[in-house]
Amino acid sequence: MPLEAEPQKSIPSYVKFVTGGLAGMGATAVVQPLDLVKNRMQLSGQTGQKEFRSSFHAISSILKNEGVLALYNGLSAGLLRQITYGATRLGVYSYLFEKVSGPSGTNLSFPTKASIAMTAGAIGAFVGTPSELALIRMTSDGRLPPDQRRNYRNVVDALVRVAKDEGPTAMWRGCVPTMLRATVIAVSQLATYSQAKQMLLDSATLKDGLFCHFVASMCSGLCATIASMPVDMAKTRMQSMRMINGVPEYKSAVDVWGKVVRNEGVLALWKGFTPYYFRLGPHTVLLFIFVEQLNANFSRYYLGAEAKRTI
Repeated sequence: MPLEAEPQKSIPSYVKFVTGGLAGMGATAVVQPLDLVKNRMQLSGQTGQKEFRSSFHAISSILKNEGVLALYNGLSAGLLRQITYGATRLGVYSYLFEKVSGPSGTNLSFPTKASIAMTAGAIGAFVGTPSELALIRMTSDGRLPPDQRRNYRNVVDALVRVAKDEGPTAMWRGCVPTMLRATVIAVSQLATYSQAKQMLLDSATLKDGLFCHFVASMCSGLCATIASMPVDMAKTRMQSMRMINGVPEYKSAVDVWGKVVRNEGVLALWKGFTPYYFRLGPHTVLLFIFVEQLNANFSRYYLGAEAKRTI
């Protein structure tokens, strides 16, 4: 009588959330300055005056006026964002991917991957909106006149003061465009990464390994940058806006897009493309490399088996 094959061991769900968060934090620590530059450029021109001519001009201005450490303003918020948004998104995606693909690890169609990615992105964005709001405010604070700066000490101080001064619900300001941005990025980043990686492996172009993950990540990062920038612009401006005589500067994402196109031109929706891609591209590369390596090492040293593909 033939022996039954031993069932393939899989990584526990809680580990997927932990590795997702750790991978995101590691990537964020590297690209935080680019995130700050991207946010500053998206806010440039909001008052009718263009503050920066290019990404390099923005970096040189920040270094000259605020110092080197200013490039890491908001790092605590960026790390918390990965603990909340990043861990939830990757954890939910990996969990749903494995559940839908089944024990055999059947390759999923792109629409299925996209649906899983959108669900994971929306859930992660809702959980991470407060830290996202703190990140936007902390990275943009230095561009304001000294008497208008919020001067948050860290992400905890930012969230406590927002809840106290503006009400607890203010921590979810910009939640809708944040969730919309997350679904766009989830499809173009997570699903595109999976699809690019599958195509590379199926065509035998590359073997599963670090370079394959790098190539798939760069393709994924480019798609995510092009698709998500207009939504990211709306999110950034809504989360950094102030109340003027009790009236918000923007009513919705559509209002942001209308004002930006009318006052700054259509291409302004992609303002900050260079730092955004060079932030999102490397972040995507580092994120997936970290999560793949963390999962592989967990499987090797704790399960005594090769990792079942979860991304």
